[in-house]
Amino acid sequence: MYRLIPDAAVLDQLAELPNEALAAYAEILDVLQLTPWNGRPQHDANPDGAVRWWPFGPDHAGQIIYLIHEEQQEVHLLLIQWLG
Repeated sequence: MYRLIPDAAVLDQLAELPNEALAAYAEILDVLQLTPWNGRPQHDANPDGAVRWWPFGPDHAGQIIYLIHEEQQEVHLLLIQWLG
């Protein structure tokens, strides 16, 4: 199981998420603890890269960008965006 480590900015971004996005965000966190590599690579030219993103929420209006530190079994949450 991977340990989730939010960046300080992520905590502020999380506070700005609308209520409709919170349940979907929580589901993504559960998935990231188990299978973070299932997210999409941040750059298509680097499909094995450790920086990845995952859409969430209604109509995938949100996305989370994160960095996987495999050796430490950590997922660093870098950015949450809500475009809805």
